[in-house]
Amino acid sequence: MTTLTLAGTAEEAPARPITATARHGRRYPTWLRWLVRAGSLATALTLYQWVTAADINLGVRFDRLPTLAELGESLGHHLASGQYYLDITQSLIRILTGFALASVVGVACGVAVARSRVLADLLQPLFEVVRPIPAIALVPVAILVFPTNEQGIVFITFTAAFFPILVSTRHAVGAVPTVWEDAVRTMGGGRLRVLASVVLPGSLPGVFSGLSVGMGVSWICVISAEMISGDFGIGYRTWQSYTIVDYPGVLVGMATIGVLGWATAGAVELAGRRATRWLPARARERQR
Repeated sequence: MTTLTLAGTAEEAPARPITATARHGRRYPTWLRWLVRAGSLATALTLYQWVTAADINLGVRFDRLPTLAELGESLGHHLASGQYYLDITQSLIRILTGFALASVVGVACGVAVARSRVLADLLQPLFEVVRPIPAIALVPVAILVFPTNEQGIVFITFTAAFFPILVSTRHAVGAVPTVWEDAVRTMGGGRLRVLASVVLPGSLPGVFSGLSVGMGVSWICVISAEMISGDFGIGYRTWQSYTIVDYPGVLVGMATIGVLGWATAGAVELAGRRATRWLPARARERQR
């Protein structure tokens, strides 16, 4: 009589690969994913309408907040005003200018400090000393250094995005397997060839993660800078609405900031997925 042991079964049975579906559950259609997302927003709006219309006061006073009807009226007023679109344009110009500069400089510095010990010794101490300083704390310096508020706000936006991009790029370049570089060098590739064919493509997923984080931080700081020293922009207009006790205008401004931040961060993530099509399907799913 043959006895089948558990150990023998484990050794004889072929190992079944754990797929992405097994790890994360069954995948559902794209239309259903968007339906779930829309339902999430609708639920949040319904809850907001309930607590504001019912004047809920449980330690947090919702009775002072405008209802959805009042927000809709305020939004219609803003949409009919040309100033609203000018403010959006001004904030977008500031954010895109500062972010573009930070992307170029941050990626270049991140690659430099990750690939060169000399540059790392020269620049890394400076970066680490300045990095903990909140970008918005540099507003007084920007006012003193730059001749116009516009340049100062762009500088604040640049600083906010620069360090997340720098750190992510540095770590992404350092994580590129050395075996890839050795393969290129074995075939006669020089330093520039390694950089162009291995380092930059291999670090793209990490770089775009830093770009996505940098975009979000940029919006936080550009809005704060506009509130402090701006003359135009969504942040300035939102703060002005608060000073004249226009609470529906404040929330419309906040919602506008949220939508713009979502759209710009989504554009960065979309560009990242397009630039990293060579990644396996599982890795691309993580970026969504």
